[in-house]
Amino acid sequence: MTRKAVLICPGRGTYNADELGYLGRHHGARADMIARFDAIRAEASWETVTALDSAEKYSVARYSRGDVASPLIYACSLADTAALADDIELVAVTGNSMGWYLALAAGGALTPEDGFRVVDTMGGLMQEHLIGGQLVYPWLGDDWRTDKARKAELLALVEDINARDGQTLHLSIDLGGMLVLAGDEAGLKAYEAAVPPIGGRFPMRLANHAAFHTQLQEPVAEKGRAALPATLFSQPEKPLVDGRGSVWWPHATDTQALWRYTFGTQVCEPYDFTAAIRTAAREFAPDLFIVTGPGATLGGAVAQSLVLAEWRGMTDKAGFEAVQDEIGLLVSMGRADQRGRVT
Repeated sequence: MTRKAVLICPGRGTYNADELGYLGRHHGARADMIARFDAIRAEASWETVTALDSAEKYSVARYSRGDVASPLIYACSLADTAALADDIELVAVTGNSMGWYLALAAGGALTPEDGFRVVDTMGGLMQEHLIGGQLVYPWLGDDWRTDKARKAELLALVEDINARDGQTLHLSIDLGGMLVLAGDEAGLKAYEAAVPPIGGRFPMRLANHAAFHTQLQEPVAEKGRAALPATLFSQPEKPLVDGRGSVWWPHATDTQALWRYTFGTQVCEPYDFTAAIRTAAREFAPDLFIVTGPGATLGGAVAQSLVLAEWRGMTDKAGFEAVQDEIGLLVSMGRADQRGRVT
């Protein structure tokens, strides 16, 4: 019996100390694919993903860099996609932030090699320029019950800070129950000073992250468009759900428009991951939501987004857990206790 699934590709921040060696542990059978990615890195005189993955020691300073994290995450995610069981039918593909580039390759709009070149190029440009920064702050409570007033209050604070002279702050990613905010140092500090700390973790700065998905990234977007032509893109083989919740359909996609979105809108405007998951659920009604590795942190945002969409009647964390216990709706391939269900 075929299982219909939406594939979800992760973004930056998902290859951490526990993921060191991910390719070696899980993807020896996909050595040919990894070797092609290694060759692209070697051509540019950059350290290969195999060397990075097989290093003896992990450090945040090294592995959080865009020119290191991006190709590693891409290789892990595409290899995970290739490892899916034969009875799984992908009905749509989406991703979070940088995961959009991965989704383009997993969904067939880019070849695996061209997708790798896109990720390598954009990761390198982001690291080279490193304009602004990002932080994360939750708006949902521990029970995940929708609190629209709280979210509106926090977003109003962002607008207020951004309106002040010498401070820049914007919504970067609507990530389930989290707000990812981006701006300059003055804007980020103003927000940190204005909100109460939560759980000893938040507001949390993201190491080596720029002000992604804001107008501050226009210089990076421009360089990306210059380096990565529209001819790389082809008709997707699977429906692609983007960072607005819009669908790019096979046989009906304007590839020039897809290129412009990818290296324009997607880079410089907020990324609504919550909307992407809502569209994926309501439009395609899958049996499973599969989050590729590396890491498993994106699973929480997917679950929260499904609750916010009231998918299958879920309105809080307990409701999601009940559905998850009953049918295993969400599978994170980065989790050892779930991976075997889909490989």
